[in-house]
Amino acid sequence: MAQSGSSIEKVRAWVDQAERVVILTGAGISTESGIPDFRGPQGVWTRDPEAEKLSNIHYYMADAEIRKKAWQQRLVHPAWEAQPNAGHAALVGLERRGKLHALITQNIDGLHQKAGSSPERVIEVHGTVTRVVCMRCGWKGPMQETLLRLLTGEDDPPCTLCGGILKSDTISFGQNLVPEVIARAMRCAAEADCFIAVGSSLQVYPIAGAVDEAKSAGARVVIVNAEPTPFDDIADAVISDAIGRTLPLIF
Repeated sequence: MAQSGSSIEKVRAWVDQAERVVILTGAGISTESGIPDFRGPQGVWTRDPEAEKLSNIHYYMADAEIRKKAWQQRLVHPAWEAQPNAGHAALVGLERRGKLHALITQNIDGLHQKAGSSPERVIEVHGTVTRVVCMRCGWKGPMQETLLRLLTGEDDPPCTLCGGILKSDTISFGQNLVPEVIARAMRCAAEADCFIAVGSSLQVYPIAGAVDEAKSAGARVVIVNAEPTPFDDIADAVISDAIGRTLPLIF
């Protein structure tokens, strides 16, 4: 296991040699764009446990007042104003070099696509706040169109097709992950010859298991994260510097 400094040159050489780089991004890359973490020491849910109810599917489906609060939060979600940072841009550069096999993200903010990453390369394991979904008929559409309905006076806008409950197309607490999405992420991890986890605590399963998938398949594993992770001991390199400074140096 290596640390920063010489690690950056080493990782850059591994990326240059690689044919299939797979990236896993977590909240750390988005916090550098001003989007708050949820689970960290200063996270939204850490500071306000009641806020977690807004992301719990059982409360959301059962309580119109919870839904109204959730819609008000979506209206001012930091993703609408946030801009991609140098870390996001570096991943776009990696793709343009023909090196990026897949970009797996735990983030729901759409910043990778906003930066220019190809949507077909991005695997959003927790969904995206940029779309809404009807919990009854399954219809999906752009979030901004529904937010406009809030501005015209609706406080809990129903599906215009069936009258069902709408929510952001994200995975809430109590909801199952989409098996096909997780299977694709794990398959891509196993196909990597270089796997780089960026800004993730690697504590949320099943997606944290992508590190093991990649390592078992023979990939070099690199972790770029401010705090220690459970996988640091099996990583080929660990870098704890700022993501927006580190990724441009690697790619």
